[in-house]
Amino acid sequence: MKRKASAVWEGSLKSGKGLLTTDSGVLSNTQYSFGSRFEEGIGTNPEELIGAAHAGCFSMALSALLGEVDLVPQKIHTTATVTLEKTDNGFSITAIHLDLIARIPGAKQETFQSIAQKAKEGCPVSRALKVPITMKATLEN
Repeated sequence: MKRKASAVWEGSLKSGKGLLTTDSGVLSNTQYSFGSRFEEGIGTNPEELIGAAHAGCFSMALSALLGEVDLVPQKIHTTATVTLEKTDNGFSITAIHLDLIARIPGAKQETFQSIAQKAKEGCPVSRALKVPITMKATLEN
């Protein structure tokens, strides 16, 4: 299974603008810019999207792992806070913090903590943030 998203950027970093689109259509020419990334401008930004992907992936992984021990969550609410900082090598995502609030009838605290840790380490987005990234670059005339 492969999923696709695309970005189009026009102009300089500060005055330019971009559009993000996903094959599913959930994002369709969604605006992003320097302002939406580094200030309080209108639109989304890559870090926000990574946070949404991580929170969603983790929540599903947690639900799956709970099911393996016959626990069914009534509600899993995960917030991912993505930290973008200027480093010696330029801007970098330096941390992601997951805040989890869950309502799981019959769950014991120790079991919940153990399964949440396993979901954090094992969800595909957590693992993806550690993998090598490949690229094909083509310059148009």
